[in-house]
Amino acid sequence: MEKILIGKIVSAVGLKGEVKVYNYSDRPDIYEDTESIYVDDVLMRVRSVRTQKNMVILGLEGIDDRNAAEKARGSELFVTEDDLPELPEGEYYIRDLIGMEAVLEDGSRLGEVTDVIQNTAQDIFEVKTDEGKQVLIPKVPEFVLGIDLPARKVTLHLIEGMLD
Repeated sequence: MEKILIGKIVSAVGLKGEVKVYNYSDRPDIYEDTESIYVDDVLMRVRSVRTQKNMVILGLEGIDDRNAAEKARGSELFVTEDDLPELPEGEYYIRDLIGMEAVLEDGSRLGEVTDVIQNTAQDIFEVKTDEGKQVLIPKVPEFVLGIDLPARKVTLHLIEGMLD
């Protein structure tokens, strides 16, 4: 059973043991849809979930006061694959995209997807070419022609200058 990292406890909130979570997932509702969550290696039942600006505030059974919440600071939060919600057509988990073979529209191999950068207007594939160069490719239909999850392959269209 693989555990998937979804966040990190950054501080205590209030006196009742709630913790503030830096959410690594782009879906804060994952905390609401999960009955239990791993805090490091300890499985804890989710008592309450709310959001405050961009942060998730969690109440977890076993963390019942501010002292326990302070001790949990720095702990990483995980769910299992079974806890991940199904995504709509055309959406993918980043962990599924990393390691995919990147091929050009003519079928020739370009390299491998090494990361997906999400802090921009659209996601960006980071591809390490077989020559060792890092190439950034916006995940838009003009450049990403197809993603074949079972074949672990992404088909790309590049324009002049993208490999420079």
